[in-house]
Amino acid sequence: MTGETPTTKDDDARIRDLTDDIPMARETVSADEGVRGEIPLVERPTGRSTAIFATWTGLSRVAGLAREILAAAMFGTQGNINAFVIAFNVPNIVRSLVADSALSAALIPIYTQLIEGGRKKEADRVVGAVVGLVVMVLGAITLLAIVLAPIFMPWFALGLSPELKAETVRLSQVMFPIILLLALTGIMAAVLQANGEFGVTGFVPVLWNVVIIVCLGIADVALPASERVMGYAVGIVLGTLAQLLWLLPYMRGKGPFKFSLGRGVPEVRKVFLMMLPVSLGLGLININASVDNVFAGLVSTDAVSSIDKAFRLYVLPQGVFSVAISTVLFPAISRMAARNDMAGVRDMVTSGLRQIFFMLVPASIFLMVLAEPATRLVYQRGAFNGASTHLTSQALFMFTLGLAFNGASLLLIRTFFSLQEPWIATKVALLGLGLNALGDLAFYQPFGAPGIPLSTSLVSVVTFGVLMLLLSRRIGGLPRRAITRGFLQCLLAGVVMGAFTWAVWRVTNAIVGNSLLGQLISMGVATVAAGLAYLAGAQAVEMPELSKLTRLVRALR
Repeated sequence: MTGETPTTKDDDARIRDLTDDIPMARETVSADEGVRGEIPLVERPTGRSTAIFATWTGLSRVAGLAREILAAAMFGTQGNINAFVIAFNVPNIVRSLVADSALSAALIPIYTQLIEGGRKKEADRVVGAVVGLVVMVLGAITLLAIVLAPIFMPWFALGLSPELKAETVRLSQVMFPIILLLALTGIMAAVLQANGEFGVTGFVPVLWNVVIIVCLGIADVALPASERVMGYAVGIVLGTLAQLLWLLPYMRGKGPFKFSLGRGVPEVRKVFLMMLPVSLGLGLININASVDNVFAGLVSTDAVSSIDKAFRLYVLPQGVFSVAISTVLFPAISRMAARNDMAGVRDMVTSGLRQIFFMLVPASIFLMVLAEPATRLVYQRGAFNGASTHLTSQALFMFTLGLAFNGASLLLIRTFFSLQEPWIATKVALLGLGLNALGDLAFYQPFGAPGIPLSTSLVSVVTFGVLMLLLSRRIGGLPRRAITRGFLQCLLAGVVMGAFTWAVWRVTNAIVGNSLLGQLISMGVATVAAGLAYLAGAQAVEMPELSKLTRLVRALR
C-alpha cells in the first residue's frame, strides 16, 4: 500500500519499546549561558513535561467547567447569553487567524531551527521583530473591528432578535481587545515552550478561568440581571490581560528581544509567510463554530447555547490529553524536522497517536453512555432546566462520535507545521469547513440541534483520514496497521468499559436518586468503575500504553 510502512513482529516490538521509552526520551532545550556562537544544550525528559502540562491543562479544564457551571446557572440557554456566545466567537476567530495559536505554530519551528543551527542572536531578533509588527498591525485591526462592529456583527446573529443583535454588537466591542493581548501571550508562550518551559505556560488558562469566575461572581451580586452578561465579557478581557502579565517575568534571560519592524531580518518574512496558511487552518476551526451557530440559530434560540455547553464538555478530555501531548511533542518534532530526521518524526507521531487514542476513546465512550446524567450534574441548576439538559445532552452524544479523531488530528496538524508545510493542513481544514457546512445544511432540519454536532463528528473522521494519508506520504510512511490496531484495542476495551459503566450508574442512581448529592455519588461511582474497567480491559489486550500512563504518573512525583 502506498505510504504504508509494513508492520512485522519486529515493528510491533519496536512500537511497544517506543511507547515505553517516549516519556524518557530526551528533548534538547537551549540554555543561554551568556556564551555567543555555540549554544549549550540542556536535556529535559518529555514525559515529565507532558505530565506537568497535562496536569495544569486538566486543572484549567476543571476551572473552565466551574466557569461554565456558574454561567449556566446565571444565564441558562435563553436570552442574552446567546448574544454573548456569538460575540465571543467572532473575536475568537480573528484571534485564531492572526494571534496566539497561529503565531505559536508559525514561530516555534523557525525559532527552533535557528536555535538548532547555533543562531540564537538571530532567533532573538526574529522574536523582537514579530512583537513589533504584531503590536502595530493587530492594534490597528482591533480598533477597526471595534468601530465597524455595528456593521458586520449582526450578520453573525441572523437568527436572533433585533435586541439580541444589538447586544451582540455591544459585547463584541468590549471583547475585541483580546486579539492583541492573546497575540502577545502567544509569542511569549512559543518562546517559553521552545525552551522547554511548559509548566508556566500550562498554568496560563487556569489563571484565565479563575479571573473570569471572580468577575462572574462580582457581576452576580453587583449588577442587575440585564447587565450581568457584560460582567462576563469584562471578565474575558481581564483574564486575557492577566495571562500576559503572568508570563512577562518568565521571559527574563530569554532575550534580549529588540523591537523592530523586521527590516534586515529575513526570517521574519518566513514566519509571516508560514503564518498565512497556519492562520487559515486554525481560523477555519472557529469559522466552523460560527457556521454552526448560524444553523443553530435557525433551529431555535436555545440551540446556540445548548450546543456551546455540550462543546465545553466535549473539549474537556481533549484539552487534558491531546492538547497536552501535541503541545509538548510540537517543539521536539520541530527539532527532528530541522535535522531532517524523518524516522524520528515518524516514531514520535506514531507514539503520540496511540497515546491520544488510549486516552480519548474511553473518554468519548464514557460521555456517550452517560451524556444526560453528566450534563445534568454539571449544568442543571438555576436557569438551566430539564429541557436545557435534554437538548444539551443530545448534542453532547453527537459530539462524542468524533472526539478521538478530532484530538488525534491536532497532532497531525502540528506535525505539518513542524515540517514547515502548513498549506497541506490548511487545505484539509478548508475541505472540512465545506463538508461541515454541507452537513449542517443536511442535518439541521431532520435532526434539529443534534444534527449540527453530528456533522462536526463525521467531518472529524474524514479529515483525520485525509491528514493521515498525506502525512504518511510526506514522511516516508506511517505504520498504519499498528496505529489502527492500537485504536481497535482501545475501542474494544472502551466498549466493555461503557457497558459496565452504564450498568453501575443505573444501579447506583436507582439507589441514591437524583438529588445533587445522589448525582455526585452515582457519577463518582460510575467514574471509578469506568477507570478500573478500562484499565482491566487494556491489560487484557496487552496495550503498551499502560506503561506510558505509569511513567506519566511517576513523572509527577
